[in-house]
Amino acid sequence: MSLLSVKDLKVSFRQDGKTNMAVKGVSFTVDRGETVALVGESGSGKSVTALSTVSLLGGAATVEGSVTYDGQEMIGASEKLLRQVRGNDISFIFQEPMTSLNPLHTIEKQLAESIALHQGLTGDAVRGRILELLEKVGIRDAESRLGSYPHQLSGGQRQRVMIAMALANKPDVLIADEPTTALDVTIQLQILELLVELKSSENMGLLFITHDLGIVRRFADRVCVMKDGEIVETGPTDQIFANPQHPYTQTLLSARAVGQPAPVPQNAPQMVSTDALRVWFPIQKGFFKRTVGHVKAVNQATIQVRAGETLGIVGESGSGKTTLALAIMRLIGSQGEIRFDGQDIRKWSTKELRALRKDMQIVFQDPFGSLSPRMTCEQIIAEGLGVHGIADGRSPQEVVSEVMQEVGLDPATMHRYPHEFSGGQRQRIAIARAMVLRPRLVVLDEPTSALDMTVQVQIVDLLRKLQVKYGLAYLFISHDLNVVRAMSHQMIVMRQGDVVETGMAEQVFANPQTAYTRELLMAADLG
Repeated sequence: MSLLSVKDLKVSFRQDGKTNMAVKGVSFTVDRGETVALVGESGSGKSVTALSTVSLLGGAATVEGSVTYDGQEMIGASEKLLRQVRGNDISFIFQEPMTSLNPLHTIEKQLAESIALHQGLTGDAVRGRILELLEKVGIRDAESRLGSYPHQLSGGQRQRVMIAMALANKPDVLIADEPTTALDVTIQLQILELLVELKSSENMGLLFITHDLGIVRRFADRVCVMKDGEIVETGPTDQIFANPQHPYTQTLLSARAVGQPAPVPQNAPQMVSTDALRVWFPIQKGFFKRTVGHVKAVNQATIQVRAGETLGIVGESGSGKTTLALAIMRLIGSQGEIRFDGQDIRKWSTKELRALRKDMQIVFQDPFGSLSPRMTCEQIIAEGLGVHGIADGRSPQEVVSEVMQEVGLDPATMHRYPHEFSGGQRQRIAIARAMVLRPRLVVLDEPTSALDMTVQVQIVDLLRKLQVKYGLAYLFISHDLNVVRAMSHQMIVMRQGDVVETGMAEQVFANPQTAYTRELLMAADLG
């Protein structure tokens, strides 16, 4: 008998008088000591399926079919039984630990609540169990971290705390819902290896939900591929990857940003350069706020980017990638030389910079968070036109319509709001907002990391086409090295504020010179 068995699961939601089927007759099992990957793009029903296992969807959902844990039926089970199973026998790890952890409580308090609720331990016994868990998930000097709040931990440390909470009551089934999407490649690898090690040592069943097929190939025993609420293909991992049968599985496996950017024209002018650029933040202590040291966010960075060229900037969180880009755009203070189109702009006043702003644009990681929910697509894209004016006398609507077509959006949808678009469409809106001003330098800050693989490929292709058409210079910040390879002419590798390696992208990928770069490439399975 399987530890977790899902048979003919159907989940529907009623909204505005209509019934929408999110999951349509899904069946799979998870055995003890086994990793089963649930794979598919956003909206395929993966998370809804997982939340259905212990009735976490709330009253808006209608759930039919059968979900059994250790022979006990979960659908229609009493609240008492569900409370006993949730967090005790079946535990969850979610994608974004910052929103899953309480920002007002210390790590110790949050772990203690879970342990006290399910195990009845008190006092020193609870503290001892917390320290044991934190050490098990690889948090160094665990005792000193007990009083920390979530914002005082790195992304990897927060995810380790979430894993500790999930393991607190020795569950039989661990459901990990995109647990590494927001993490750097080296941290991803550490977290995945930790989960596999814990699954083996605790003899758990692991249901792993992801859209990253590279992770699936390395860590899963079996794969279930979901599309539009249905499992379209299932089987052992090696078999699925070697011989996918369903067209959708074949599409997913082939969806990888490949190729190289178009060559930079030989006579391309230098668009942006820095010389010994520094961004140091003072550390101040005492009543008089004396400066006792500095956080060296960026230290002696020297770069050169021509028109039509992409500089890939890679490194872990906190390495200084985004800080470097913001300093180049004069959005934060810095020391050292910054030249844009041949002019030293570091000492320019706010008034002098205002005219330059339309030439420097930025596209952010999270398209939903960077778009105002109260503005229509047209208003969002046209906002910059209102600030900088339109030179050719056309109406804003005409300009917006043209740029929407250019980025692959239907101009007929310009009156919709951001929530009415998919993730990939929202990112196209963000790109259109940047491109409408015809900039010469665009900072792309993790523009594909929140997107499904097939959408990533589309966005990379779009960015490459726009670069060739308008001779754009890109600063491309990412921890996805596959995408960096497909986009970049040059690349720099940053660590703790320092540029530790620089060179032509293909040269760095083929022959990395530093141990840290080799570690990054191996973690991304590119070394």
